[in-house]
Amino acid sequence: MKTLVIYYSASGHTKRIATEIAQNLDADTFEILPAKAYTNEDLDWTDTESRVSHEYEDSKLRDVELKTTEVPNWSEYDRVIIGYPIWYGIAAWPTNAFIKILDFANKTVIPFCCSHSSELGNSDLKLKDDAKGGEWRDGHRFFQDVPSSAIKTWTESL
Repeated sequence: MKTLVIYYSASGHTKRIATEIAQNLDADTFEILPAKAYTNEDLDWTDTESRVSHEYEDSKLRDVELKTTEVPNWSEYDRVIIGYPIWYGIAAWPTNAFIKILDFANKTVIPFCCSHSSELGNSDLKLKDDAKGGEWRDGHRFFQDVPSSAIKTWTESL
């Protein structure tokens, strides 16, 4: 089974976890990148004038333009693991924008999120609803400072 770990990471926590997952599974990685990167000020959810606050208030703004959605050798992957931070109880908008574009038919999809305080909630189910096809498994939530041993235990359970 050939595995790809796709992830969006706003502050580096999800990237660290995705990288460890990929190493544990001898998988490839693909990073989702917004055309306009989020700054620390953009991510300040406590500031009602920040970018994420505006995008949260107006769902039309959440359709974030991405640098690319072309995944090299997409057809070769059987299993796709998708990582994202939780924003306002759902997957970060760049992840949603990416999910809507690709066809996941004939792929097993396993989502995971990274958060300091928020739970997985229904974020994995919303991604499944937005996706085209795929056999979606239950998602998993990691704390942003999860130890490598916990990541290893999870990947071994797959």
